[in-house]
Amino acid sequence: MSLATAVSTQIDIRSAHVEEQRRPPAPQIQIRGVLLIGSASIMLALATANECHSITHFPSLLYGLVLWAWWGLIASAFWLAGPRLSSPLNRSRPSLALHAVVACASAVAHLMLLGSLSFFIPEWQTHAPAMKVLIASISTNRFGFEILIYGFIFGLIGIVQAQIRAQHDALKSLELQRQLVAAQLKALQMQLEPHFLFNTLNAITTLVELGRQPQAAEMLGHLNVILKRTLERSAPEKVPLLQELEIVENYLAIEQVRFADRLHVDIKVDPGALHSLVPCFLLQPIVENAIRHGIANSEGAGTVEASARHEGDRLKIIVRDTGTSNGSAPSGNGIGLKNTRERLAYFYPDRHMLRAGPLHSGGFEVAIDVPYELAG
Repeated sequence: MSLATAVSTQIDIRSAHVEEQRRPPAPQIQIRGVLLIGSASIMLALATANECHSITHFPSLLYGLVLWAWWGLIASAFWLAGPRLSSPLNRSRPSLALHAVVACASAVAHLMLLGSLSFFIPEWQTHAPAMKVLIASISTNRFGFEILIYGFIFGLIGIVQAQIRAQHDALKSLELQRQLVAAQLKALQMQLEPHFLFNTLNAITTLVELGRQPQAAEMLGHLNVILKRTLERSAPEKVPLLQELEIVENYLAIEQVRFADRLHVDIKVDPGALHSLVPCFLLQPIVENAIRHGIANSEGAGTVEASARHEGDRLKIIVRDTGTSNGSAPSGNGIGLKNTRERLAYFYPDRHMLRAGPLHSGGFEVAIDVPYELAG
């Protein structure tokens, strides 16, 4: 993957994240909020009616409904405006001043609406001019109480909406990080696969040039299995060790065709480790290094040994060769070990170990220790 492609992928992910942030909360959240506000308004209306007389007394019930339905509608409007309603602490002075004016207008209108009930309820009717009846409910105490209710509703819903947006943004931030890590892992995997493919095709070309067509055809068969398994993986993921060993075995079969009697293979795997999850394409680059820097540089025959065992909550994997010490290899700075280190760091941050170095008896060893995770 080129740098431009990687950058483009990250930009696309960030653009999708920004676009997602602009979207309003899910409709389910809005509907639930309105239903909760409506239920609270009805409960308060019934409590008010019962306080005045009883919930079966129509004038008291009507008064309670008008009193709290008003605030229910205002609260619902604030809730539905949630995507554009910031916390009161983040409001500018002009915005707060506007809300103060709206609160005063709302208080006057609400109190006049309550006063107008006298026109429709015979037992509340009074002989006075209409304007006097309408403003009869307006007093300093009631006006102040209305302002307090408006401020409480505005502040409470503003804070709740701000918390919802904060949680929404936090989840999206985590999702963005996950997508970026997946993109980086995919870039690492795309580094490995063409590298292996080109080396194998070069080996097949050499066999054809040497007139060894049957061996070339056999190698192509093993390559077909590897490519089939690789293409089945749509994204970087963990796979059972059994699947990973299948790729390694086919790769070693390819190399055995190439090196004939010069390459011996010894694979020992604890049955309990076969279904443990490991990052896909974990072992092949390590085995490839063992052959390229160990067996290929040996004048005589050499052996590639691979073992895996399950110990407690850990999975331990060892790959070693008995060829010429590959201390002249890139020492973890090339595609093989460097890529493996980075991928292990992504999958097991602070929970893995990779040790690589020459053996005193000759050859090279790579030891990996990761958490044991059983495939579901």
